[in-house]
Amino acid sequence: MSNRLIAGLPEADFERLLPHLELVPLPSGKALYEAGEVQQYVSFPISGIVSLLHTMQDGFSEEIGVVGNEGMVGVSLLMGGESTPSRAVVQSPGYGYRLKGTILQAECERSPSLHYLLLRYTQSLITQITQTAACNRHHAVEQQLCRWLLLTLDRQPENDATTTIIGNIPGMHRDGVTEAVSILQAAGLITYTDGKISVLDRLKLEARACECYGAVRRETDRLFPKLEIATRTRQG
Repeated sequence: MSNRLIAGLPEADFERLLPHLELVPLPSGKALYEAGEVQQYVSFPISGIVSLLHTMQDGFSEEIGVVGNEGMVGVSLLMGGESTPSRAVVQSPGYGYRLKGTILQAECERSPSLHYLLLRYTQSLITQITQTAACNRHHAVEQQLCRWLLLTLDRQPENDATTTIIGNIPGMHRDGVTEAVSILQAAGLITYTDGKISVLDRLKLEARACECYGAVRRETDRLFPKLEIATRTRQG
């Protein structure tokens, strides 16, 4: 089990970063950073899902992106900023590597290959954020839920099932989600028991989803055509 960005690093870059990577738990609900807060660390999830959220003045949180074992939380540090108006909250618990932002910045200056890899990931994340904004504005809640579940599946280590508590799906009003869950369950795509969703038929879920999931997936595959999940794990 590993993070895809860490696993995709050239060996020399990986060896330099390894002593500075700290394996940490990512408990559900933990904020990895808050809006406007000066960020000290970046995180590379191994398992679990992190939601990137924008909170409105009335307290409603809109999800603008999700990060799992394919990516990194804290791209503003990579881009030269110290904070962002969004916040990052663990949606599904797991583990990840934590790295000081100053070390990442220094290594990116030292290694063009590392910098290039992370910039490509940032581009894929920007695509996801912009597509999510369009989806939330133009598509039905049922389609948004399909997209959300598929993005979650892609970021699970086994890539074959997911569970989540309905009330914890950010950016979707509970009543709309409850109705969408009932529709998908009646169609045999998911099951919903004890407040949790389990996916039964991924292919049918993809067919039911709007164009947004496919657009994000194609861009990610285009940017990382040869990025493989290696078996690197933290040592020591």
